[in-house]
Amino acid sequence: MSTGAPSISELIAQERRLTLPRFGYDDAYALGGLLVALARERHAPVAIDIRRGAQQMFHAALPGSSADNDAWIDRKRKVVERYGESSYLVGTRFRAKGTTFEESSRLDLDTYAAHGGSFPIAVEGAGVIGSVTVSGLPQAEDHALVVEALEQFTALPRD
Repeated sequence: MSTGAPSISELIAQERRLTLPRFGYDDAYALGGLLVALARERHAPVAIDIRRGAQQMFHAALPGSSADNDAWIDRKRKVVERYGESSYLVGTRFRAKGTTFEESSRLDLDTYAAHGGSFPIAVEGAGVIGSVTVSGLPQAEDHALVVEALEQFTALPRD
């Protein structure tokens, strides 16, 4: 793993590698549980959200998080819904062009935030069907926590 912020190609590779064979209610609960366990180990003051389409399938708010984190979750998730890519990748693409999402997206910044922490849930043969989002840490750490949980989730035995 490289030091510093991941490159566009590294972020794209994460998304390809973490495409799932399926994603249902039990999967949302298992992934959410992994995120809660990782966050508790680190005493991370985060809120966690998992959605499939418009349905919230999992939500947890850990000590130190607030309603402000839920607002950030909504804004980051909207970026995943609109672009079909992680909120961190979208923000990184704008920065690579010498600008920022805030300056150049022409989107309502009260609705959208291209800050790390929301990751697409993609299913083989179906594409992006939802998102998993963490808010409460610096954006690179929010993103890394989601990726770590997805990596552990994909390694779990599946029936």
